[in-house]
Amino acid sequence: MATIAVPNQVSIAADAEALYKACKGWGTDEKAIIQVLGRRNAGQRRLIRFAYQELYKEDLIRRLEKELTEGSVSLDIGSGRSRCSVSPFGAKEIDRPTPGAGRNLLHQILRGALVYKKSLSRSLLIGLASAIRYEGEEINKTVAKSEAKLLHEAIKDKKLNNDEVIRILTTRSKLQLQLIFNLHREEQGTSITKNLPNKSKDEFLATLRITVRCLKDPKKYFEKVLRDSMQRLGTDEDALTRVIVTRAEKDLKEIKELYYKRNNVRLDEAVDKDTRGDYKDMLLTLLGNEV
Repeated sequence: MATIAVPNQVSIAADAEALYKACKGWGTDEKAIIQVLGRRNAGQRRLIRFAYQELYKEDLIRRLEKELTEGSVSLDIGSGRSRCSVSPFGAKEIDRPTPGAGRNLLHQILRGALVYKKSLSRSLLIGLASAIRYEGEEINKTVAKSEAKLLHEAIKDKKLNNDEVIRILTTRSKLQLQLIFNLHREEQGTSITKNLPNKSKDEFLATLRITVRCLKDPKKYFEKVLRDSMQRLGTDEDALTRVIVTRAEKDLKEIKELYYKRNNVRLDEAVDKDTRGDYKDMLLTLLGNEV
């Protein structure tokens, strides 16, 4: 289930106007931006971007980039309006977001909420994004056994970057894949992910391992990503942002429950402790909290 709290009635034109007012004049009202974009689903955000373009003859993404990455370093918490400079560090280099860094990260969240980009364009990800996958309940054990063997041989021979591996992962139903992975475990005595290279420098192999882990148990995988992102010396804002933004409309509620079960602390409490400012407010909003 999703965590994002979308109002029952939404006016796209009113949302576009609210964003325009939030960015107009000196200073930016990040709270107003969060209240709009943090409580709308992907389809509504796309319509808001289109309406903003029609009403104000300006791309909303470009406006947010300008408003959330420029200005002098100052933060008026009382008014909720601020001007902060671009952080000179990349997101992975920041131990804890300063007000300026958090504001730059807020921009990354908002941009990600409005634009769907595939940073990796290899054949596997293209297939995952475009293939027509059967989602019925019918499974075929004979085919599954054959393809479990094929995957094992590809792993053993280190020939994973081939059309057959990609075909299996991108076209088989989730139930069929679960059967394939279970048969692999029965035949080989170990999980398929255990046999895949853990820290490979090869982009395809790294992507393949992540793909298999996601297909096997997506909630378990994303919970681990969230846990790892906040257990290090410095917060991995890229990973934290990516999971919350992409799962807020899908299964983040179940991921939150699993996170609490495994860590004995609520996800929103961990986010509240590990992040700051408007960046924190946006993440908590996507988690379904009132900020």
